[in-house]
Amino acid sequence: MKRSVYSLVLMDDVVRKIDQAAYSMNTSRSNLINQILAEYVSCPTPEQRTKDIFEQIAQAVSGERTFQIQGQPSDGMISIRSALRFRYNPTIRYAVEIYREGGDDFGEMRVSSRTQSRQLLEYLEDFFTRFAHMELRERQLSAGVLEYHIEGGRFTRKFTLPQNVRQLTNQQMGNAIAWYIQMFDKVLESYFESVSLALQPEEGMEKQYLEYVKNTEWLI
Repeated sequence: MKRSVYSLVLMDDVVRKIDQAAYSMNTSRSNLINQILAEYVSCPTPEQRTKDIFEQIAQAVSGERTFQIQGQPSDGMISIRSALRFRYNPTIRYAVEIYREGGDDFGEMRVSSRTQSRQLLEYLEDFFTRFAHMELRERQLSAGVLEYHIEGGRFTRKFTLPQNVRQLTNQQMGNAIAWYIQMFDKVLESYFESVSLALQPEEGMEKQYLEYVKNTEWLI
């Protein structure tokens, strides 16, 4: 949505309260005022859309003991942590960003760990590479359809609207993202179980991924 600059005359006490509320919500004065006015006149905003999606993601993963919702670093991002059952139980962080402008590519997921272990980082990079190849193969998609970036033990994957679907509701989008994160975490666990047992990881990874493809309504 286009934004323009307008002059408003407001009471100092009101502005002080707005600033306090904006600070506690990790947003700006202008953005909070915009949201308040939009709600009053029933005009949906990108911020409200993102908030609705994040609330649905949080609700969808709330029953999973492995996931912990973190404080949002910004209005456009939600962060979810998961403990990996491997040496020293390292933490995996899933950061989801929703793009303001929407479109076919409507957001992205970034996966990382704060570990300093060179071995674990090498394992993660190996997993990310295997996962990207497996997903493209099982979905019969080309590398240009799904976009990945793998570097330094970090993984980024863009979320794209399902083929032949022009748009999803906020609830559908939140569920689709939550299901993807849950699947990714299960496939990651399967990989590290195989590593611990000195087995080839492909079979377990594919089993978890194909179950997701079979049972998921919106493949993003």
